[in-house]
Amino acid sequence: MKKGLSVKLGLVLLLCFGMLLSACSSTKDGNGSATKGNVGNKEDAGATTTPQEQVKISFMGHGSPQEKDIFTKLIKSYETKYPNVKVEYTSVPPAEYNQKLSTLIASGKTPDVFYVSGPQFYKYAEAGTIQNLQPFLETTELFQEGNVWKQALDRYRYDGKQLGQGDLYGLPKDVGPWAMAYNKTMFEEAGVELPPAEVGKWTWDNWLDAAKKLTKDENGDGKIDIYGGANFNLDGAVWASGGDFIDYSTGTITIDTPEFTNAMQWVADLRLKHKVSPSPEDEKAMNSYSRFVAGKVGMFPMGPWDQPAFWDLPFEWDIAAWPVNPATGKAGTWVGSMGYSVSSKSKHAQEAFNLAAFLALDVEGQKQNYELGQAVPNLIDMAKGEFVSYDKAPANRQVFLDIIEDYGHPTVDFGSKDTKWLDTFRQEAGQVWDGKMTAAEWAKELQPKLQELYDKGNK
Repeated sequence: MKKGLSVKLGLVLLLCFGMLLSACSSTKDGNGSATKGNVGNKEDAGATTTPQEQVKISFMGHGSPQEKDIFTKLIKSYETKYPNVKVEYTSVPPAEYNQKLSTLIASGKTPDVFYVSGPQFYKYAEAGTIQNLQPFLETTELFQEGNVWKQALDRYRYDGKQLGQGDLYGLPKDVGPWAMAYNKTMFEEAGVELPPAEVGKWTWDNWLDAAKKLTKDENGDGKIDIYGGANFNLDGAVWASGGDFIDYSTGTITIDTPEFTNAMQWVADLRLKHKVSPSPEDEKAMNSYSRFVAGKVGMFPMGPWDQPAFWDLPFEWDIAAWPVNPATGKAGTWVGSMGYSVSSKSKHAQEAFNLAAFLALDVEGQKQNYELGQAVPNLIDMAKGEFVSYDKAPANRQVFLDIIEDYGHPTVDFGSKDTKWLDTFRQEAGQVWDGKMTAAEWAKELQPKLQELYDKGNK
């Protein structure tokens, strides 16, 4: 009797085990993905899964050849962590990206994951082209909201009416503080005091004085060969003066205020009056970026993504705080950001989210990202820890973080769905840069035209 009882008990246990296996396997969807619907789970978003079927997802971005190489390496790391997923990565030249993406969306071939920026993000969130990522984020251990820059996350919030609040429809690819790079070797050889890393220690007057000392006609032919500075940040100059391009709360274009026009005129006079910056004609012959890397410009704005190219420069360089407007005591610059969004029509939403989360939030992915020189980490503890102490230039890495936390602003287009008004501003500004009109005269004439364009495209 005991032997028979044992046999029966064994059969019961085998039957229960088989039912358990069947229940587990039934959680897979028709694609063989470890997902159920469009909602993630902690195992999927944060750990390697054991695949039974291969999944292919597409990812499209843009950037320099260096950026393409960096993302190729990051994607390989993702595929190692998620061996059942193969990523088809396409990198499009930046100038062609928006048109290419629009064409793919219109033809029903939207990439599973793709880059989004301010105006495009606004448009795609409003149209339902991209997924609400909140359900995924609420179930993944990767997302610790308090450890991700709020300044980056808020770029990808949408509440159905406006940006900056509500659920997340994207994750930050980066948070891009626009810092002031300088040629340290040039400064030292000219005996000019180095720009300070702490904001408030240098004013516009100090910047201009240093630029004058660095500007040179080396061969005596009457033409300047080395400029003290280039591309002084107009947006930052306006913000440092207490002005702005637009008041988004009312939709009013504000370029005709004294705060704006005084700042614009100061920037224009760096070339027109002081001759310390390249002219538009100079830019056509050799743009300021090329001049800086060639050692022909002393001070030049840079983003963190410029690091890989700058690491190979034949001179020493560093970054400094932007100088303050002496009239206000304030500095200003912009903090850009590109994001990752997931197509609302993706057939592999969980895997697509996993890729976006790996690139934006995963500790391993973020570490590789900054070590390869692509970005400041999105993770605050990493940015304030190992990133700041990283042993590659720039030495003053804290400047990047100060900009993010203290005096950086979202780019002007953040808040616009249609940027024709801003495109027109950039196109028409040549009349000021060429000295054909003063900033005040030009702004008074152009403001109504920009207002009409903004109202037509955004209201």
